[in-house]
Amino acid sequence: MPYFDAASAAPLHPVARQALLASLDEGWADPARLYREGRRARLLLDAAREAAAEAVGCRPDELVFTPSGTRAVHSGVSGALAGRRRVGNRLVVSAVEHSSVLHTGEAHAAAGGTLTEVPVGRTGAVDPDAFAAALAADTALACLQSANHEVGTEQPVAEVAEACRAVGVPLLVDAAQSLGWGPVPEGWSLLAASAHKWGGPAGVGLLAVRKGVRFAPQGPSDERESGRAPGFENLPAIVAAAASLRAVRAEAAAEGARLRVLVDRIRARVPELVPDVEVVGDPVRRLPHLVTFSCLYVDGETLLSELDREGFSVSSGSSCTSSTLTPSHVLRAMGVLSEGNVRVSLPAGTSSEDVDRFLAVLPGVVTGVRERLGAPVSAPSAPAPSGSLVVDSLGKRCPIPVIELAKVIGEVPVGGTVTVLSDDAAARLDIPAWCEMRGQSYEGESPWAGGGVAYVVRRVS
Repeated sequence: MPYFDAASAAPLHPVARQALLASLDEGWADPARLYREGRRARLLLDAAREAAAEAVGCRPDELVFTPSGTRAVHSGVSGALAGRRRVGNRLVVSAVEHSSVLHTGEAHAAAGGTLTEVPVGRTGAVDPDAFAAALAADTALACLQSANHEVGTEQPVAEVAEACRAVGVPLLVDAAQSLGWGPVPEGWSLLAASAHKWGGPAGVGLLAVRKGVRFAPQGPSDERESGRAPGFENLPAIVAAAASLRAVRAEAAAEGARLRVLVDRIRARVPELVPDVEVVGDPVRRLPHLVTFSCLYVDGETLLSELDREGFSVSSGSSCTSSTLTPSHVLRAMGVLSEGNVRVSLPAGTSSEDVDRFLAVLPGVVTGVRERLGAPVSAPSAPAPSGSLVVDSLGKRCPIPVIELAKVIGEVPVGGTVTVLSDDAAARLDIPAWCEMRGQSYEGESPWAGGGVAYVVRRVS
């Protein structure tokens, strides 16, 4: 069964498995103790730290191991903010950061701090000039991911790092998605990552803090990991994480080039095979193994379930696959279609045959889902005499509001309008995206007296 969700968690690398099993026998003792077993454990921990630091591009004494990548982010952000509290309390982040960064920012704002989100373009990348402009005099810390976890777009880390350096603001880079593919560009002050993203075991994160960065660890102090990650180290998992990071980095150039060819095939063929599809993310500056596309008139949860029935494990940023029924914050910030969103992220070793079979299966799956939802095949041709229509989609979830819009747009004359009433948050994103894809004019929105929002679309062609 092809597993196409490596961006969530990569399969355990064979080197990680070997290192994990070996260190279970050798690394069970307390590395802080001076007796024989403790010294042996300490040697393993030091070797793992040196290997990880080499891959990250920092000194071993600048890197600590944490219980997860999320904990690394939380500790990094809170520690840097506390260390620079005399400078100010402003935290600057991109609008498409991982939820671990955004949740930390929300907690910071709730405690009285200031949170500034820098918008992104339709590819998901920040504008370095816009990011630089957000760095006010009271900025204590800036955060920027190295590559986006949902659409694969690489961020201009080097340019943003230079802007931060010019005004003396430390930059924390969330490198969870990219670290297995290569080093992060120079200029960062703090870096966080997570082992299960590159084929290491879950439950191991990395936090690197450059010498000279003001940093005050929050919470009760602990003598382990320089006081930045309290608790007994999971040494077997740490050893496996470091060993696998070294292994995947040695394979990254060749495997990345091979997977990029497969992803390029998906990017090119999906719009040819499936009508009304938007491939999102930067087509060039992106991770080699990840591609995301959204399908009009498709329920994302049903689409993923049907692909699973066909033997393909994929994920989605669609509102229809979340318990909150709100669009992915990444897709929302990009202003792209969220309906029927599919993220394909290929693990190392993915075969060309698996990709070809996915491309063969996808059109029929999408067609089947659209038919069950009553999606339009062609628009009616008889225009409404009044030149305007109102579609009541209140209480209906994505993608029904857009399907109902598409069914009636041909019933108004060119220049006429269709007003869609909807109380689904995804409509705010998907109706404008539909207009752009279908060459119609989105006129805006306004509150509806009966509840929900009225979205106005003008027929152009």
